[in-house]
Amino acid sequence: MTETSTRTSGAAKTHGNVYSADCPCRDLLEVVANKWAALAIGALAEEPLRFGALQRRLEGVSPKVLTATLRRLEDFGLVHREVIPAVPLHVEYSLTEDGRSALEPVFALRDWAESHYALAKVHADG
Repeated sequence: MTETSTRTSGAAKTHGNVYSADCPCRDLLEVVANKWAALAIGALAEEPLRFGALQRRLEGVSPKVLTATLRRLEDFGLVHREVIPAVPLHVEYSLTEDGRSALEPVFALRDWAESHYALAKVHADG
């Protein structure tokens, strides 16, 4: 038994430990740390977007990868998918409250990556 689970004494565990092999928050970390997921979360920060608009915003993502990414984010409760009854049907994606809570770390990572452009350029130039 881990120290964290011992401290909860049967109460619902409210905090995970990503360094623990059996912690389910590792799956959440994997989802949010994914390149396309982090970019999708950032792109949805200002307003809900339809699939096509989101795909245009995320240059280079294939429809298949974007669909899988959005489904995974929806499964974790970070993105809400709303079908708007119109002809033709419209589907909009927006961040949930939990999705919005991921904006600060996602933006921090984005800002870090952009400020370390030289590192990325050296790697890309190989």
